[in-house]
Amino acid sequence: MTDFVTFSRNVFIPVTNVCRNRCGYCTFRREPDEPGSCFLSPEDIIPILKEGKKAGCSEVLFTFGEYAEEVPEYKKWLEELGYSSNVEYVIDLCKLAIKIGLLPHTNAGVLNYMELESLKPWNASMGLMLETTGMVAAHLNCPGKQPDVRIKTIKYAGELQIPFTTGILVGIGETLDDRIDSLQCISNLHAEYGHIQEVIVQNFIPKTGTSMEKHASPTIEEMIQMVSIAREILPADIAIQVAPNLIDPYLLVQCGATDLGGISPTTIDWINPETEWPTVDNLRELLKDIPLRERLPIYPDYIKKGWYSKNLKSLIRSMADNEGYRRSR
Repeated sequence: MTDFVTFSRNVFIPVTNVCRNRCGYCTFRREPDEPGSCFLSPEDIIPILKEGKKAGCSEVLFTFGEYAEEVPEYKKWLEELGYSSNVEYVIDLCKLAIKIGLLPHTNAGVLNYMELESLKPWNASMGLMLETTGMVAAHLNCPGKQPDVRIKTIKYAGELQIPFTTGILVGIGETLDDRIDSLQCISNLHAEYGHIQEVIVQNFIPKTGTSMEKHASPTIEEMIQMVSIAREILPADIAIQVAPNLIDPYLLVQCGATDLGGISPTTIDWINPETEWPTVDNLRELLKDIPLRERLPIYPDYIKKGWYSKNLKSLIRSMADNEGYRRSR
């Protein structure tokens, strides 16, 4: 079992929930004319960033619906702000975040090499869930959820030496063999490029109004099995992350989980809005006798390797202690 468990304090900003994919389990996605659809302007985002900085956060998570600019109405909104793509827009948002004092972590869905290359100088880390290498019904209307497309993005991130987060989503119709194959795929990518800093083992939660609303969540026994298998397959330098707002982490930490991801004191989990983030005190209670340690969105090993740009250097150094974890405040 781990000597301590890590987490980060973040601000979760859903820049848009317009998306080209139509996942069978998602309530985040909206059409541009649908109630609840959003596209946040810099004027919307700046106060959120400042509030997060004031609350002691180190990270801002920028999330997009994937290639929303393929939707004509969204493309028009973007052009009205003076941008031709989400990547162009998020680069400027990252610059705003850095200026305010937060380290960006962007998860914009699948991206090509040039898009990742342009985002790298302005992000401390980036991410894309693999979810599964299996072909599942939940991904039938999702061009960006095809396994080979997602693997290609993760591979490009490795070629560019981007500290990266990926993971599997357990319980969306995949088999045990699919889960094992997904973890082995991630392990192989890391063996080649050394860029995977954490792998999320996330449990599916059914949501009302989706085609999978009556689909059962994985049991705690299945999750214990998958965390245990992940720890066997993945090398020791990859952290295994579980979501403490979706599952009690204590048993999973005992069988190999080492990180609880980003929790926010100021924003909700926009992907799972029905489940509140625990506070840091709640996490300590959940973990019982296991120590908790705060980190940055870029892990200590990648700080030591210098896998960050000059744009982030002073901010990382001001936030990190001598070991690369979050400096005591």
